[in-house]
Amino acid sequence: MGRAPVFLVILMGGWSAGSLARGDGGVDVLQPAAPGTVKIGGWIGHKIDVCREHVRTQNVDRLVRPFRDHSDGGDGFRCEFWGKWLTSLALADSYRSQPETRARLDEAVKALLATQDADGYIGTYQAAHHLANWDVWGRKYVLLGLVAAFDRTGNPEALRAARRVLDHLIRETARGHVNLTETGLDLLKGLPPSSILEPVVLLHQRTGERAYRQFAEDLVTRWSQPYRFGSGGLRLIEDALADVPPARIAAPKAYEMMSCYEGLCELYRVTGDPRHRDAALHFAQSVRRTELMVNGSCSNQELWCDGARLQTEMLEQPQETCVTATWMKLCTQLLRLTGDPLWADELERSLYNALAGAMMPDGGWWSYWTPLTGQRVPSARQFEDVGLSCCVANGPRGLLLTPSWAVMTTRDGPVVNLYAPGTATMRLADGTEVCIGQETDYPVGARVKLTISPAVPRRFPVRLRIPAWSQETTLRVRGEPVSCRPGTYVSIERDWTSGDPIELTVDLRGRVVPAPSGAPQMAVVRGPIVLALDSRLARADDVTVRLHTEANGMVTLKPSREKPDAVWMAFEVPFDIKPTHFFNHRQVTLPMCDFASAGNAWSESNLFRTWLPQPLFLRQMFVAETWRLMNPDTPRRPEAPGGAKSP
Repeated sequence: MGRAPVFLVILMGGWSAGSLARGDGGVDVLQPAAPGTVKIGGWIGHKIDVCREHVRTQNVDRLVRPFRDHSDGGDGFRCEFWGKWLTSLALADSYRSQPETRARLDEAVKALLATQDADGYIGTYQAAHHLANWDVWGRKYVLLGLVAAFDRTGNPEALRAARRVLDHLIRETARGHVNLTETGLDLLKGLPPSSILEPVVLLHQRTGERAYRQFAEDLVTRWSQPYRFGSGGLRLIEDALADVPPARIAAPKAYEMMSCYEGLCELYRVTGDPRHRDAALHFAQSVRRTELMVNGSCSNQELWCDGARLQTEMLEQPQETCVTATWMKLCTQLLRLTGDPLWADELERSLYNALAGAMMPDGGWWSYWTPLTGQRVPSARQFEDVGLSCCVANGPRGLLLTPSWAVMTTRDGPVVNLYAPGTATMRLADGTEVCIGQETDYPVGARVKLTISPAVPRRFPVRLRIPAWSQETTLRVRGEPVSCRPGTYVSIERDWTSGDPIELTVDLRGRVVPAPSGAPQMAVVRGPIVLALDSRLARADDVTVRLHTEANGMVTLKPSREKPDAVWMAFEVPFDIKPTHFFNHRQVTLPMCDFASAGNAWSESNLFRTWLPQPLFLRQMFVAETWRLMNPDTPRRPEAPGGAKSP
């Protein structure tokens, strides 16, 4: 059974009173916030609240029916929806536990367990089609959901059912001498079934069952062995360590590949093998170099696509929301493992831009694709009987993860990653409770006031993230200046008493980002916020303009006096009008708003643009009917179901 368990806080479901078998594994540098200890207000807090409400009201019977009927037959992926939703519901309850969410958790688990076959199988596939197409992928999400339910509620039936599901899979593959990496869709070369690694390791951590660890390690070993799709195997570890670009590793399916590296992070916590951790780190850095776009997401047509270089092009189906959420989950894993604030910077960028922009304003529906130019289009329902799409089920998992990384802990004190109005509480090693309050309108404003209040005076360090983009930062503690460097945590160790203030001012000057490809295009960024032109603010005109930049690569931004209520923030941005024979050089300003607000009327008439060609002809600054590129097989533009509304 392995070593004696220890009590820890588990990230995914918010479990705070369960066992975790680690063996000789790697230890996290940062621990996620304990359930219910972080409360976030302001703009992002509102996003979390409306998302929670829609997660809570999901129809359980509709999600469970495919498991009763085995309605996926030999294809389909209804098998993923229950687990995605359940993990979101567990995160929602972890953030703010309510009787309604607890009751929904119990109801959902009970309903799913009623579908479990005598041999332990829970899935949507008929017996003749086990291990085919998305079947193992679906079992992964069943396991993740059951583990999340156990972590959150302590329900032993959820854990027992999860063990039966995995025991059945182990027997089924052993009986047929099945190599899991050779199952599933041939096109994806074993990636989706390989991603079951994560819940297998999670189950080992909670049960100490050595057979689960062996199954996980055998699966990873197979990644390096010849198989029917290639003589070199998947090579997820070797190619990542060699810094091979993601588009050239195995099959270039972005979401599924990142899920495999999430599993490697969990396996590192068990084995302590540095290759597991380092492969995930190298892979994520490769994503940043070659795939990540200016707003913190990636992919085209769900695939790696050399996106960093191609992001200024008109991509057909860019930035799948499943990819955005999974990138954020991987960044959270790496933040925990390394304590490197780089990953918190990336989480913030994705949160405020790609992820927030993918959610409709009332939280009831999400986009499948998030273009950098065009219009926002609600995701189509992939299965009418379930009433969801993969991205609508997955977006909440990324957003509701926020409280766990917003304020984290080390062995000796708190670590503040996200600046937003609200509170966080934690306990020091000696049991002393510490409350951290934040008063701020960041990232609209540059100032953050933090109040540190231990229950009794204590000496301990408080670590604050200084974003890499904040080149001019001021920091004062009780009025005394403290030096800090961008891209680091500043550690403030002192004797703290209740009410001690910290005043932080970050650098929110406008920055100009040139196109990574060298194309004559530029983007404007302010702090973590990407700005965009929006057809409600910027009007077409028969002139050609160039962005007016300062010698230091900055651009002067002034808050706009007028903007629609649905727009969070807007700024007047200077442009130079290209001289013509009608007039000489002169300067104008165009309003640009935050990326998440751009196009948030979710209509064909509300167009937006992020990358700015140099020069830009204002009569052609917006591109219409991009919904046709994103939905080539549908005669009409997809619409959200009745519960989701635009402003």
